[in-house]
Amino acid sequence: MSRLRRVRLGELMALAGAICAIVSLTLPWYGGASPAQGADAAGRLDAWSSFGPAIVLLIIACAVALLLVLATIFERSTALPVASAVWCTLFGLIATIAMIVRVLERPDGATGLEAGAWLALAGAVLILAGGWQSMRDERPELYAPADAEHRRL
Repeated sequence: MSRLRRVRLGELMALAGAICAIVSLTLPWYGGASPAQGADAAGRLDAWSSFGPAIVLLIIACAVALLLVLATIFERSTALPVASAVWCTLFGLIATIAMIVRVLERPDGATGLEAGAWLALAGAVLILAGGWQSMRDERPELYAPADAEHRRL
């Protein structure tokens, strides 16, 4: 059986969320800021100049989502993928809360939201939903049964 057949909807959602969140880090998040706040010439702030320490939460959520996908593909047992799904759900929830706060609370002087903030919010929600779906989807037939040696007593 191909290892890629183990990847389910939850893992694909988490992967899509991680990709959205990573791409959002390269896009502008806020508009209408002054250059004194670290904005570019067009008055836009990106995640690196406006987000603060909460950016670590989004990056950890992306890393755990990628770990979920890789563990599902390469791990021989179900222990690591299940643990990764639990951690992916937890950090997806934390990242979603952090993104909601960043969408609602703009930096001083910023007047509008740009595409990066919305893409990061969508990515965090996808990571949360992917981890949750991955925990709900139990298909033990995706993993080969363990071959145990029979010993005589």
